[in-house]
Amino acid sequence: MNYLGIDLGGTNVAAAVVDDAGTILGRASLPTPRGVEPVADAMAAAAHAAAVDAGVGWEEIATVGVGSPGTIQPAEGVVKYWSNLDFRDVPLAALLEARLNKEIHLENDANAAALGEYAAGAGKGSSSMVAITLGTGVGGGAVLDGKLYTGFNYAGLEVGHFVIEYNGRPCTCGRRGCLEAYCSATALIKRTREAMQAHRDSKLWELAGGSEGVNGRTPFDAAALGDAAAGQVIDEYVSYLGCGVASLVNIFQPEVFCIGGGPSAQGETLMAPVRYILNREDYARNQVHRTRLVRAQLGNDAGLIGAALLPKFR
Repeated sequence: MNYLGIDLGGTNVAAAVVDDAGTILGRASLPTPRGVEPVADAMAAAAHAAAVDAGVGWEEIATVGVGSPGTIQPAEGVVKYWSNLDFRDVPLAALLEARLNKEIHLENDANAAALGEYAAGAGKGSSSMVAITLGTGVGGGAVLDGKLYTGFNYAGLEVGHFVIEYNGRPCTCGRRGCLEAYCSATALIKRTREAMQAHRDSKLWELAGGSEGVNGRTPFDAAALGDAAAGQVIDEYVSYLGCGVASLVNIFQPEVFCIGGGPSAQGETLMAPVRYILNREDYARNQVHRTRLVRAQLGNDAGLIGAALLPKFR
């Protein structure tokens, strides 16, 4: 059976035809326009183009799944709010059903990405997985006992706003001390720039060429060269990330915990110290079976695959 997944982003609308195993058979991408109706038109166009790329007839597509940013009401098929495109109470599922004549499944994009990793990536074959993505913010999702977990109001696993430092750094959500304020790629870049200002002799300056040249790799590269200021930034970052991971593991005790996003590209440079903290802080550390900490495998394809396979895991 073939499914179609659509990943709605602020820059591009991507679509892919996916089989039962989570293999992408064909794909397409179009720029994201502005306005509700143009967005729905672009999503439909990308969907049909992906089917053509896959060599699959439209009648061979069972269902269409959509991963969208923002606050989502999956049962109603509504995007309640998405600031990037100023979506408010948009009946996205109904708009697409009218254009595609298929059953539409709508989900938050972070949940869709977690489901993709569970079904076809780092969590494949496991009974349960919690996933986080370190990017502009910190997104997350969970599949527990083979079912996507969303919470009774569809706002579960907003892990970026899990407080790890009471009354700590301000977060974009208006609260303080959120995981996102410490462990997003944005937070890492901000702390790196602060370290540069405090240490004018740091190798960070040489590598970045100035504060505007800082990216998520900069502090890792400088630390590898023995730069003390960069090392402090990384130590702090890893400590908070390890604390957040261990706390989530103690809540859910998943078989697999998956980390994705830009900083995860550092591989074991990031994962090894986080794993050390998890092994130290895991309440179930004396059990025979322990949560496996792994890197995400699918990159941007996770959201497409997860969206496509939504009906199989609800």
